[in-house]
Amino acid sequence: MFRKSIKASIIIVYLVIIAGAVVRMTGSGMGCPDWPKCFGYYIPPTEESQLEWAPNHDYFKGQVIILDKALKISKEAFTSSKAFENSHWVTYEKHDYAEFNALHTWIEYINRLLGAVAGLAILIMTVSSFWLWKRNKKLTLLSIACLILLLFQAWLGATVVYSVLSPVRITIHMLVALLIVALLIYILKLSSKENSSRLSTSTFRNLLIFAAILSLIQIAMGTQVRQFVDDQIGILGYEAKTKWLENPDLIFYMHRSFSILLFLVNASIWWLNKTRKLGFKLTNWMMFFIGLEIITGIAMYYLDFPFLSQPLHLVIACMLFGVQFYILMQSFEAKLIPKSKN
Repeated sequence: MFRKSIKASIIIVYLVIIAGAVVRMTGSGMGCPDWPKCFGYYIPPTEESQLEWAPNHDYFKGQVIILDKALKISKEAFTSSKAFENSHWVTYEKHDYAEFNALHTWIEYINRLLGAVAGLAILIMTVSSFWLWKRNKKLTLLSIACLILLLFQAWLGATVVYSVLSPVRITIHMLVALLIVALLIYILKLSSKENSSRLSTSTFRNLLIFAAILSLIQIAMGTQVRQFVDDQIGILGYEAKTKWLENPDLIFYMHRSFSILLFLVNASIWWLNKTRKLGFKLTNWMMFFIGLEIITGIAMYYLDFPFLSQPLHLVIACMLFGVQFYILMQSFEAKLIPKSKN
């Protein structure tokens, strides 16, 4: 039960990452301008008329309407009269974004719904870990830490909305998601009873650590490049794809240069595993993801952002990090070859 809940949690967290990438691709980040509800609803509206003030209408406490380009929240349950009465409403003050797009709202809502499912999965994992307390207290403590980290991530998600999609907060939000993935993978490996016949070297381990750190840096820079592209879309429009990266900023060139370094480090890991016969089969998957990452990156730059190339680029990078971290955990279980034989 415990290991199944860990695996389910990892899968669902990756689904949340995929949903987040779709949110970013479609510009749906402010589809739900409040948190944790969406326009005051547990199930969001589908039509703009649901957010318009109407006479002789029953309103519930916390219901949201858009009036004079501002969000208004009802202070109590009441039935409106023929004229709008300001005494029943309070203006939403966390930000001044007040727009409705049904598609954006439901894309963001599905993202939040998956986040809630991930929270439930990690809660089940944490509860089931208490049955292992006498056998391995570390598993229970790490599971509790993972649940706390997820709650922190939920709070971060709220601050992203309140800041109207601050680039820095989006980046932190992404990195915390990967930290949750890493912690879940660590818990999974810690709970494993696998008898490894693999070998490792100190160089192999150090390269894996370096590769994982490089991936995190690369993903963080990638979110900043994406923000630059979003800004260009706002200035030039969706039809001007050929001009989005005509004059990129420094972070783009850093991101591109890092991709070369990342490839060389991961290729070195793969080659070392192959030539020394260390037995880490997942290094093939690692190189597969590196290849896909390079292909999607080239496609965005030279083929003017083909459909789904941006979210795929991010999701593949996150998959790569997960594989790298899993191999790293395997390397710590493997028998270390003495330095004299490295």
